[in-house]
Amino acid sequence: MDFSPTTEQEELRGQARAFLAGNPRPSWRELAALGWTGVSVAESDGGTGLGYLEEAVLFEELGRAVTPTPYRTTVAVVLPALPPDLQGEVARGEASWTLAIGPLVQDLDTATRIAYVGGDSIWELEGAEREILQTNDESRPLGVVTGGTAGRRLAGSELLPLLRTRSLTALALEACGVGERALDLGVDHARGRTQFGRAIGSYQAVSHALATTFVELELGRSLALFAAWCVAERDDRAAVAAAAAKAHCADAAVAACERSIQIHGGIGFTWEHVLHRLYKRALGIQAWETSGERLRAQIADHLLGGGL
Repeated sequence: MDFSPTTEQEELRGQARAFLAGNPRPSWRELAALGWTGVSVAESDGGTGLGYLEEAVLFEELGRAVTPTPYRTTVAVVLPALPPDLQGEVARGEASWTLAIGPLVQDLDTATRIAYVGGDSIWELEGAEREILQTNDESRPLGVVTGGTAGRRLAGSELLPLLRTRSLTALALEACGVGERALDLGVDHARGRTQFGRAIGSYQAVSHALATTFVELELGRSLALFAAWCVAERDDRAAVAAAAAKAHCADAAVAACERSIQIHGGIGFTWEHVLHRLYKRALGIQAWETSGERLRAQIADHLLGGGL
C-alpha cells in the first residue's frame, strides 16, 4: 500500500497552504471558487469528481491554518447524505451544512443549513433557532438548536456509521495539521533562540521533546492516511481505522502544542502568538465526538471480537 501523494495532491496542498496563509478567514464562496467544496461531488453536479483522499489534503491544511469554516461538517459529515442537487449547491458555494445529532452543534455561526436525525431518516431542519455559545476555540464555536420542523428527507439513518467514520477521520487529519504546525514553530524557535551561547535546540531537554513530537505525529499521520484510504475505498476496516487515527492524532496534537509552548517559554503564552489558537483547536478535536479512551476501548473490543 503506497501512501505517497500524487502530483495533483501535492499541487493541491501547495495551493491550499499558500491561499490560507494569505486568507486566514476565507468565505464559503471563496472555497467554492477554488473547487474545494466540490472535490468529491460528481462532475455532472458541478464538482470535480475526485475523492476523500483529496479532501484529506484539505482537512489537514485547514487544521494547520486553524481556519474558521464549516468545511468538515459540510464535506466530511453531511455531504454523503445529500441528494445530487443539494450536493451541487455545496459545490457551487450556495450552501454549507452542519449536523445536529447531539446537544451541541458545530459551525452554527457559519453553516447556512442544518441536518438532523429523526426516526429512521436524516432530514433538513427548517425554521430552527440558533444560539451560539462562547467557547475557548473561537475558530470553531458550538451552538444549540431549538425548535424547527422537518423539511426535506435527505437520507436514511443507516448512513450514520459512515458519517461518523468520515468525521473521525477528518478530525484526525485536522489534528495532524495542527500538530505539524506546532512542531514547525517549536523547531524554528529552538534553532533561532540562543542561551549560554548555544541554540537551545542543542540541549537534550529541548531536542528530545521535539523528536518525540515528530515520532508521534508521523505515526499519527500514517494512521490518518490509512483511515482516509479506507474511507475512499469503502474498506471494511474504515471504522476501526478512523477510531485509531482520531484517538492517536488528537492526543499527539495536544502534546505537540504543549511541548512547543514550553519550548517557546513566555512567548508561547502570549495572545499575539498563534500557539494558543493551535492548542485550543487541538483540545477541541480531542474532546469532540468521543474521547480517546472510549475510542481505544472500542478498538480493543473490536480486536477481541466485538463491535465497531
